[in-house]
Amino acid sequence: MRKSASSRLNVEQVEWTVFFCELVQGPFQRPLLSIVLPSRYEWDEHMIGDLPFWISALFLATAFATIIGVVIAAGSRAFFVAILIWFAVQAALGYFGFYHETSHMPPRLLLFGALPCMVCIAGCFFTRRGRRFVDSMDLRALTWLHTIRIPVEITLWCLVQHQLLNESMSIGGTNFDILSGLSAPVVAYLAFRTSKVNRPLLLVWNISSLLLLLNVVVTAALGIPSPIQLHAFDQPNIAVLYFPFNLLPAMVVPLVLFAHLVALRKLWGMERR
Repeated sequence: MRKSASSRLNVEQVEWTVFFCELVQGPFQRPLLSIVLPSRYEWDEHMIGDLPFWISALFLATAFATIIGVVIAAGSRAFFVAILIWFAVQAALGYFGFYHETSHMPPRLLLFGALPCMVCIAGCFFTRRGRRFVDSMDLRALTWLHTIRIPVEITLWCLVQHQLLNESMSIGGTNFDILSGLSAPVVAYLAFRTSKVNRPLLLVWNISSLLLLLNVVVTAALGIPSPIQLHAFDQPNIAVLYFPFNLLPAMVVPLVLFAHLVALRKLWGMERR
C-alpha cells in the first residue's frame, strides 16, 4: 500500500511538472521541459536509486584520493584550489542533471567535461609556465597515484552488475586497466628502491598503462548515449551521466592521463641529461 501511494505521488508530480512547463508559451517552453525532464534516462530513477550507497561512496573516496595524489605530486596550493573548483563545478553539473540530455552535438559530457581538461593538459605542455610546473612534479608520487585504478575498476564492475554500464567496461569485457593499478605499487618499489631511477622499467610500464587507459576511454566514449555512439546500444554507459560517476570522465581519467604524460616527459628528459 505504501509503495502504491508513493507511485501515485510520483506520477502526480510528473503530471504537475509537465502542466507547469506547458504554461510557459513561446520559445522557452521546450528548453524548460528539457531542463526539468532532461531525457528518457531520468525517468528510470531506480537505476541510480537502487544502487547501494557504498558504491557511490567508494567512487567519491577514489575521486578525492586521486585529487590528493596529484596534489602531493605537484606540491602546489594553487593547483589544489583549481582542482577543487573544477570538482565542485562538475559535481553540480552531474547532480542537477546537466549531462542527462544526450542529443546535443558535440555531447555535453565531452564539451563541458572532458574537453576543458584536455585544453588544460595541453596548456601544461605547450606553455613555458606549464612546462615548469610539469617538470617540478614528483615522479615517485605520480607512479603511486595509479593505484587508484583498482577501486575505479571495482566501481565499474559494480556498475556493470547493476546495468548502468556495458559489460565491455569491466574485466569481463575489454577493460584490463586494473592491471595498471595492481602493478603500480610493484613498479614504484622496483623503480625507486635505489638512488638511481629504473628508467627503462618506468618507460615500458607508463606506455603500456597509457595504452590500457586509452582503450578504456575509447570504449567508454563510443558507448555513451550520444550522436557519436557506435556500440553498447543494448546497454549504454549511462552511469557517467549521473553524479558522482560523471567525475570519472570529467576529472579522474584526465588526471590519470596527465600523470602518465608528465611521467613520460620527465623520463624522456632523464635520457637527454
